[in-house]
Amino acid sequence: MVSPEEFVPVGKITGTHGIKGLLKVYSYSGNIDSLQSAETVFLKGKDGRFSEYPIKSVTAHAGGFILGLGDFSDINQVLTFSGSELCLKLSQLPVPGDNEYYWRDLIGLTVHTDQGIELGTLVDIFETGSNDIYVVRGTSKEYLIPAIADVITHVDIAGKKMIITPLEGLLDL
Repeated sequence: MVSPEEFVPVGKITGTHGIKGLLKVYSYSGNIDSLQSAETVFLKGKDGRFSEYPIKSVTAHAGGFILGLGDFSDINQVLTFSGSELCLKLSQLPVPGDNEYYWRDLIGLTVHTDQGIELGTLVDIFETGSNDIYVVRGTSKEYLIPAIADVITHVDIAGKKMIITPLEGLLDL
């Protein structure tokens, strides 16, 4: 049995595409390579249970993907998948390079400045195009921290801690 911690959400099924059982996927990363190299995917249903399906096809489409699964060839067979989260096992993903991290590993880190001031917990990440933004929630304030080398000084996944060197004015807003 696979534990839920072994699954990495990579997208969400937003609906169907056409009448031949294809699914529209909103991608969390925009990276199609992992899906194309995987033989199977896991769908996390609204009940929280995971179901495994063989991948028939994956193509890029309008900022997301079109996904074909198993022997499904009719829209009526896949309607219930809409809203499901698309996951891969951690073992299906490439090992991150130096100073690269999966979002799932960053969420929950405690964020401190290089002066030792605790800002809060990293609770969300979103893409802006040029770089990711880390949402750090403190007890009375929320900070938006750009994920750039000039700001992110140190990441300690095992120690659940991130050190930042804030740019001038970054914490004043």
